[in-house]
Parts: sequence; C-alpha cells; structure tokens
Amino acid sequence: MTRPPEIHVVFGTGPLGRAVAASLAGRGHRVRVVNRRGRAGDLPPGVEVAAGDATEADQVRSLTHGAAVVYQCAQPPYTNWPEEFPPLQEGVIEGVAASGARLVIAENLYMYGDTDGRVITEDTPLNPHGRKGRTRARMTEQALAAHQAGKVRIAIGRGSDLFGPHVSGSVVGAEVFQRILDGKPARTIGNPDLPHSYTYTRDFGEALVILGEREQAFGRAWHVPTAEAVTTRRLVGMVAEAAGRAARVQTAGPVMLGLLGLVIRDLRELQELRYEFEKPFVVDSSRFEQAFGMRATPLAEAIRETVVWYTGRSSYSGWSTSNINRGRTRASPMIDL
Repeated sequence: MTRPPEIHVVFGTGPLGRAVAASLAGRGHRVRVVNRRGRAGDLPPGVEVAAGDATEADQVRSLTHGAAVVYQCAQPPYTNWPEEFPPLQEGVIEGVAASGARLVIAENLYMYGDTDGRVITEDTPLNPHGRKGRTRARMTEQALAAHQAGKVRIAIGRGSDLFGPHVSGSVVGAEVFQRILDGKPARTIGNPDLPHSYTYTRDFGEALVILGEREQAFGRAWHVPTAEAVTTRRLVGMVAEAAGRAARVQTAGPVMLGLLGLVIRDLRELQELRYEFEKPFVVDSSRFEQAFGMRATPLAEAIRETVVWYTGRSSYSGWSTSNINRGRTRASPMIDL
C-alpha cells in the first residue's frame, strides 16, 4: 500500500505563510496551515486550514502530530511584539518539541540593529535597537539554545523588507505598488536614494522549504536569497515601468515620520528603525545561495509578478486616518509574514 505523503504544517497565513504553503504543495506534500480563525483564502487546492492558538503548546503538539517539518511564520500585531511574540514562539517550540518534527523559523533583520551602512551577513553581530529589535534578538537566542540543548531541530531563515503577492503593509507594499497602479505617487520612508535590499515573498517561502529539507541547514540562521540592492527610487521606477504608469515618489523624512507617528500607530513603531532608511541597508545572501543552489528571482521579474497580483486585488486605504487606533493594527509595516 502506498504511504500518504508526509504532512508539513505552516503557522501563519500571511503572505509568507501562503508562499511556504504554495512551495510545499508544488512539491506534492500534504500541507496544513494554521491560524486563529481556521479560515484562509487564496491557497493551493488541497491545502488544509486549521484553527489553533500558537501560544498553547498542547494545541501546537496536536496540530503538528506526525508532521515532518513545521514552519513558524505567524506573528502578533506589530505594536504588541514585545508582549506577545515571545510567548507565541515559545508555544510553537515547545509544541513541536513534543511532536518530534523539525522546525523552520522565519525572521526579519531587526536583531542586527544599526550596522552603519555596512553589508549585513550572517556573521554580523546582534546589536538590536529598540524594543522590537531586542525582542527579535531574544527570540533568536532562545530558539538556537533550544536546538543546542537537543530539544528540537531548528533552522532559521531571515529576509529583508518584503514585497510580493499579498504583501500590503510592508514599506514596499500597497503604498508603492497600489498607489503607482492608481496613478498616485508612491509613498516611501527615509532617503529614497540609498541602496536597500528587498526580499521577494515567493523566494522567502521557497527558501524556508529548502531549509526544512536539508540537514546541514539546522542549528543556524541563513539569509534567504535576496536580489541585488537598489535604491528605493529605482525600485519605484521599476514598479512604474512594469505598471505602465509614471514614477513619482513622496517620502516621509524624520520630521514627517514623527508627525505621522503621532496619529498612526504603525508609523510610530517605525521610529526605532529609522536607521534602515537613513543609511544603506544591504543584505548578503550568498551563503545560502552557495550552500543550496537557489538564487533570488531577478528583481524586474519579481516586480512584474507583484504588479500582476496587485492589478487584480481589492483597494487599500493606506496610511490614512481611517486606519488610526481602531483597536486593531494592520500587518507589520516591516515584515508581513
């Protein structure tokens, strides 16, 4: 009798969770995605959706029973990271340890802090700035300590600011793609003429699946394949070219960002991360590329695919007073998992 395909479980159904699920389904794996609601759209046929609370280790253990690999792509509201993110990841680690699966964790780059414009590699020391950076660094250390203690096999994939299908709240999400398509100026943050690395969600998802397949990936963090750094102004120009629109840029400098932050909670949270947009922010992903043979999608191609997705999406209200302090926070403006 033919054995059924092994199951892979993805926590989180944001853009990155969807990208991981699509990559797994494309490999013929049985896939279960988990969020609090137990509902999610725009998933490949056959992907199972389950409800669960990632902070509860017993629920995680039950949901990941018999799984080969678990992918942690879930996150709490951006403003609640220090209080809610560590318990969420701890619940996943404890639950996966009990089920015996391997664990791949998605991270951003906050734990490195201000590198003063130097290229960021996996060997860059952790020097977090602000409460979200310190939260990320602490979670990284705890995850790797769990691996070293033999509790659970863990690999970590790190990406820069995201763009791609389903990404809205990123600094190069709807404020760039949707506004360009609407014939409006793209809204950016900081100095648009500095090089900045942006990670395509589909590359990130594919890379996390590769990490889960390769034994050599475990016990360390990897920078997922990320296309060459370009200035944000150049990226906006490429979006405009792909969309057949004019390339116009509005940028929020330190003063404007501070003023907007007085009324828009997500932008207020960006104050501690201004260094990313006031100095070059360039990520080196060559270690992953050399180890696993995967390279980033060419930037122009990734932008074209994203424009196609945005062309068919619903409207987005953006940084407007309609999104201010409603008791709910939009997806992270820095990494929309």
